Amino acid sequence: MNYVANENRYDLMEYNKCGESGLKLPAVSMGLWHNFGDSGDYENMCKMCFTAFDCGITHFDLANNYGPQAGSAEKNFGKILNDHLKNYRDEMVISTKAGYYMWPGPYGDWGSKKYLVSSLDQSLKRMNIDYVDIFYHHRMDPDTPLYETMWALNQLVKQGKALYIGLSNYDGKTMKEAAKILNELHCPFVINQNRYSILDRTIEKNGIIDAAIKDKKGIIVFSPLAQGLLTNRYLNGIPDDSRVRTDGRFLNESSISDDVLEKIKKLDKIAKDRGQTLAQMALAWVYKREGITSVLIGASKPEQLLENIKMLENSTFDKQELDEIDKIVL
Repeated sequence: MNYVANENRYDLMEYNKCGESGLKLPAVSMGLWHNFGDSGDYENMCKMCFTAFDCGITHFDLANNYGPQAGSAEKNFGKILNDHLKNYRDEMVISTKAGYYMWPGPYGDWGSKKYLVSSLDQSLKRMNIDYVDIFYHHRMDPDTPLYETMWALNQLVKQGKALYIGLSNYDGKTMKEAAKILNELHCPFVINQNRYSILDRTIEKNGIIDAAIKDKKGIIVFSPLAQGLLTNRYLNGIPDDSRVRTDGRFLNESSISDDVLEKIKKLDKIAKDRGQTLAQMALAWVYKREGITSVLIGASKPEQLLENIKMLENSTFDKQELDEIDKIVL
């Protein structure tokens, strides 16, 4: 494959600043949580990355433990980057994370300086790059002092291994405490990554949205489609080839009750009245919430990416639509 990017790619996407920083992210970013591990098809991975970039998606989001096996998504993305996208590296934002279990023993998990520094070194080697654009601490650590984790992140920036810092799965209170430390260190903390969807309003309740807006930090959202629930996959029950049947780690049958299915069907009707698929409406709803910088989407094939990006064609909601959605869900 001799890939040449679409010369009109930047006309197809919206870009938003991460809080008050100078870094802009596309409205839609590509997450490599699923379908980029060793069980995936390499040619299909390439096509998805090419399709994303051709549509103006400049941001590719990874973590050290994405797979399966852990580390394989970084390795596969690194191969795609070095084989086909190397000439476009300066047009791309590449992010990765550390915070979940990665290797045995006391130094392969959570948020110690030892773990974070070692993990990013490993990630850079797997992707064969000199730096990442954003490095996240992936989850709050109850046992490591917050200042130690923040000092480690700051050191990685000073070493040139990361340009910006992000926090993932933090609540509003802890994020504000972390931001205070990072601001005192003059460390470029610019973005939070959290789960958010029409069905999951946790970050509205735990203070992260209010804290991010007040502290002028960005928010990028993962699982905006609630692991596929907010698509047409489950409108008529649970398909045999769905993630629920084949995986079950992040979405299982117990979470798909008759009540949930009824909500999804009602939401689908609103989407159809708007001239959208349920997935397009769900993505647009998240994107237009106050404080949101970008929406992370995954895909198993290029066609899904193309369909979901169409959410930008109708991303505004009137008050009646918003009230109807809340009435169904809340």
